[in-house]
Amino acid sequence: MANLSCIGFLSFFIFVPLLMVAVESGLEFHVGGSRGWIVPAGDEAESYNRWAMRNRFHVGDSLYFKYKNDSVLVVDREAYGECNATDPLLTFDDGDTTFRFDRYGFFFFISGTPGHCEAGQRLIVRVMVHPEFAAAGPGPAPGLQPGGGSGSSSRSGSDSDSGSSSGSDTGPKRSDAAYAHVGVWAIISGLGVLMCAVLSV
Repeated sequence: MANLSCIGFLSFFIFVPLLMVAVESGLEFHVGGSRGWIVPAGDEAESYNRWAMRNRFHVGDSLYFKYKNDSVLVVDREAYGECNATDPLLTFDDGDTTFRFDRYGFFFFISGTPGHCEAGQRLIVRVMVHPEFAAAGPGPAPGLQPGGGSGSSSRSGSDSDSGSSSGSDTGPKRSDAAYAHVGVWAIISGLGVLMCAVLSV
C-alpha cells in the first residue's frame, strides 16, 4: 500500500510542476526585430502579418515591442480592420512593451499614431492551444478580451527585420520565468521524494 501512495505522491510532485512550467513559461518574440515597432517601408505593408503567420504562438508566449514616439494598442477585430484607435482594449506608450498571451485565440495590435496603422503598422496574432493541453477539454472561447501586458524591458529575444529572424540571435528565447519554474519544480520534486521515503518506512 505504501508503494502505491509513494507512486501517487511522486506523480503529483513531478508532473504538476512540469505542467505549470509548460503553461507559465513561454517564448518572447521581438516584433520588428532590431528595427522595432515602426511604420513598414515600401512594399512591406503586410510584413508584420507575414512574420506572424511564419511563427507559432502559444499561451504563455509574449510579444516584445520597442518603439519611440508611438504606441501599441490592443483592439478588437473591427477596430483593427478600420484602423480605429479611439476605443482600444489596452494602450501602451512606454516605448518598451511586453505583452503576454494569457489565452488562445486572435489578438489584434495597431499603432495609435494617426496614419501609421493605415500604412501597415498593425499585427494580427493567432495564439494556438498548446498540444499538451488540447486534450484537456474546452478552454476559453477565442474572444476579444485583452491579454495580460506590461511595460517591461526585454532581456532576450530575436533580432529580425519586420519580424523575420536574422542576426546573432536566431529565434525567440525562453523567458526568464521558465528558469524560475524549473527551480521551483526541482524543490517540489525533492519534497515529493522525501515524503515518499517517509511513507515507505
